[in-house]
Amino acid sequence: MTQTPLVSIIILNWNGWRDTIACVESCRKLTWPNFFIVVVDNGSTDGSEDYLRQKLKDVEIIQSGANLGFAGGNNVGIRRALDRTEYVWLLNNDAVADPVALSRLVEAMEDRNDAGIAGSKIYYHDEPRKIWFAGGLWEKGKLRLRQRGANRIDRGEFEEVSETGSVSGCSMLVRSAVIRNIGLMEECYFLYWEDTEWCARAQAKGYKVLFVPGSRVWHKVSASAQQNSFSQYYYFTRNGFFFLREYDPLLMPLFAVYNLLFGLKCLASLNAQPLRGLARGFIDFVSGKKGQMRPGRDKITS
Repeated sequence: MTQTPLVSIIILNWNGWRDTIACVESCRKLTWPNFFIVVVDNGSTDGSEDYLRQKLKDVEIIQSGANLGFAGGNNVGIRRALDRTEYVWLLNNDAVADPVALSRLVEAMEDRNDAGIAGSKIYYHDEPRKIWFAGGLWEKGKLRLRQRGANRIDRGEFEEVSETGSVSGCSMLVRSAVIRNIGLMEECYFLYWEDTEWCARAQAKGYKVLFVPGSRVWHKVSASAQQNSFSQYYYFTRNGFFFLREYDPLLMPLFAVYNLLFGLKCLASLNAQPLRGLARGFIDFVSGKKGQMRPGRDKITS
């Protein structure tokens, strides 16, 4: 590689300025020499924007004006950076990057002209050797019940750069030229599956998606969404059905069976929140409701 392409790092903040500052500080240690950071505050209500402007005076900070969801908030940053940069790196604000994380992603992309998107190997922040992500739930014709490698101690099973169906938006490098070709992230999902949809859309245009294990990131998973929350299962269920209907409809029955079995497990354990989220997510899929969940949709009475 004879050049150092310019990379824009997009970090989306929502009521998490402390995590965002830690994420930015990890980016300051990156070995890749040519990048700039854009932080998008996604309509925070905890004073995040003021704290970020005070603490990160050398970082470009944008206010989205409202909570636009994961895709919508990131799209604000992408629009700002796209014409200035050769690559866009989406990095979760509750993630900490290894110093060589960006270098490994760019190097993998530069080695493969047919690659449009690349993603990192992601670990739990609190358990630094335990894998959170080493491959997505979906590949064409295949659906996993959990992310590849999830909850396993890393013993070197996933060490090869490889083509994959999808990578996580927690750490995702995308060519700017690819974004101009396929469009921005799909905002109607609001939360969950939008990264998978972007990968599927890129592949439909002939681009490859790469898993790059030498790029390592540690994710404060529980900081992003309350585990077992209503909204987590609502968006995962609803958007999973929307995604599969568009890109891999033969897998919809398998996804339905998975949700049914999980719902029965929740019922048996009296775990109401995930069960209600799953049920409302399916109802809203059937009704064709997309975007942010409206207030009161956590009730299953109408």
